[in-house]
Amino acid sequence: MSLETLWLALLGLLLAGYFVLGGYDYGAQMLSPFLGSADAGPRPDAGPAARAGAGSGIGTGTGPDGRNAALDAIAPFFLGNEVWLVAFAGVMFGAFPHLEGSLLSGLYPLIVAILAGLVLGNAAIQLRGRSRGARAAKVWNALVVLGGALPAVCWGIVVGLLLHGVPRRADGSFHVGAGDVFGPFALTCGVATALLFAGHGAAFVALRSEPGTATAARRLGATLLAAAGAAGALALLLSVFGAGASMTRTGTSVVLFALVVAALAAGWWFLGRGRDTLAFTATCLATALPVLLIGAGQYPYLLSASAGGGITVDDAVADGATLKVLIGFGVVVVPLILLYQGWSWWAFRGRTGRRHPSYF
Repeated sequence: MSLETLWLALLGLLLAGYFVLGGYDYGAQMLSPFLGSADAGPRPDAGPAARAGAGSGIGTGTGPDGRNAALDAIAPFFLGNEVWLVAFAGVMFGAFPHLEGSLLSGLYPLIVAILAGLVLGNAAIQLRGRSRGARAAKVWNALVVLGGALPAVCWGIVVGLLLHGVPRRADGSFHVGAGDVFGPFALTCGVATALLFAGHGAAFVALRSEPGTATAARRLGATLLAAAGAAGALALLLSVFGAGASMTRTGTSVVLFALVVAALAAGWWFLGRGRDTLAFTATCLATALPVLLIGAGQYPYLLSASAGGGITVDDAVADGATLKVLIGFGVVVVPLILLYQGWSWWAFRGRTGRRHPSYF
């Protein structure tokens, strides 16, 4: 295996890992108003701000004890999961510098929206418990939802644009306008990804929460995965009629799309039967496979142009000497990320509830 292929695989692994881990964060945030606290009773450490926003799971996203089951489920993980995005950006900057310049400048409005949603959502999750009064609590809870929905939709639009091809100017630079962002295929991919992440988040909440919340999460997750499948079918229909994805490897793309459909169907099936671990495994596959669809379906292009051509792997990759220097990053940092992630999952294994105090 060449160094270029190795770094390309690592780039895809890191982005797919972020979609899987960050995806359930986004999903849990979006579902937090509907999955309040169905199981836990009053707890002594619930402060006055939390109690002020308590009482209505739909209105405030907070249970009678001031907690939120969806946010409790992701609490130990959500900041650590973003390490995968940082590592992805580091590999792209170091190993594929020509892709970084074109991708970030071409998709600048969407990248800014994603980062704004991340900052907004993280701040809202941590500050909601410090709000004073029910009105302030509702504002913070609304910002939690927005902080999950905005990046989810924007990531989906990015996926749609990469599958369709990004417009290229006469000077060779890439640029997206409002017409590209709000085009039917890009918007469909945005909605499909948001629904997929929400269903993925529901599967994670079902896996982590106590029985009452888990049951509600299973029902909601099954509905969301079915809706994500319908949105994906619309995206496929647009592609068939020439208004959607433009793939260089059609056979590979068809196989990968079929695997996405199979993963969605499996997640829906297992959620309906209370098999939370298998359902979450299926939704993990469904969220990771779009990254492979972009990489394998568009190969050798890393950034394809809507009019044809684009930036290939050879165009984007750094020189061989740089890639050898960067091997230390891959050998040291990536295993550390995996070890940390594995340790955090082991340390906070099991279902949430009254066995621990609230994280926020």
